Amino acid sequence: MGVADDTTDDHGGHGDHHLPAVEDWPRGFGEASWWPFVTAIAAAGFYVGAGLFVLGRGENAIVGPMVGPGVFVASTVLFLIGLYGWVYHAFVVNFWEHGTEGHGGSTLKLAMLLFLGTEVATFGAGFVYYFFVRSGTWPPTGAELPPLVSSLVLVNTAILVVSSFTLHYAHVALLNENRKRFIRLLGVTLLLGVIFIGGQVLEYYEFLVHEGFTLTEGVFGSAFYGLTGLHGLHVSMGAVLIGIVFARALLGQYSADRHTSVSTASMYWHFVDAVWIFLVVVLYVGAAF
Repeated sequence: MGVADDTTDDHGGHGDHHLPAVEDWPRGFGEASWWPFVTAIAAAGFYVGAGLFVLGRGENAIVGPMVGPGVFVASTVLFLIGLYGWVYHAFVVNFWEHGTEGHGGSTLKLAMLLFLGTEVATFGAGFVYYFFVRSGTWPPTGAELPPLVSSLVLVNTAILVVSSFTLHYAHVALLNENRKRFIRLLGVTLLLGVIFIGGQVLEYYEFLVHEGFTLTEGVFGSAFYGLTGLHGLHVSMGAVLIGIVFARALLGQYSADRHTSVSTASMYWHFVDAVWIFLVVVLYVGAAF
């Protein structure tokens, strides 16, 4: 979501303006970048791999049993490459030192709002699928579902909620020119985000190994892992963004007059927090009724 400064050279009276995304790769796309498209295609591969995994099971399997996992692993590698390229070119090259002087902070905040609008649509599609599943016979497979609401889920929820507060007050401290408090609370936010991700990994381990609750456990299993996995991916991306902001904060690149990327990262983090609360109420608690 970041951009570099405008640069102006005298080439026939026209300014030579480029984004860091096209400064070295790829060529020929003007101000466009391939990195977001690479990342999006790889993310779509997650769902393709999951679908092929389901189609590769049972006596009447349509594809081989390793096709789905292979596509998923390849998509993961491609996604990480695309995400690295996107983050590096958008947040690091040139922008690292210069910030957003060439572009208004309100423009970048509007861009983040538009991006979050697409995220609402993405999660909304998953919840619509779950609501259709939930409106039928429950539980759909006729088997008893494992207890979804546990102390781990409650602790994880509290951790994510607290992280939103620490990030908010970190931003407030920056606006009040309290740099030490800003860095300290930002670091706490990053730590809490990493702990939350670890807690979700532990939850998956408990369900898969001890409860035998897998992705193929009926339509609810696909809805559960699809929505929670999608959210976990977004939290991981948010942790990367906060990590970049934290590194820049340590270098003293923020002030009360220069905090656009702190604002946009906060908007994203509060969004994933709100989605998780809705997810817990609808998916975890709702599955018990």
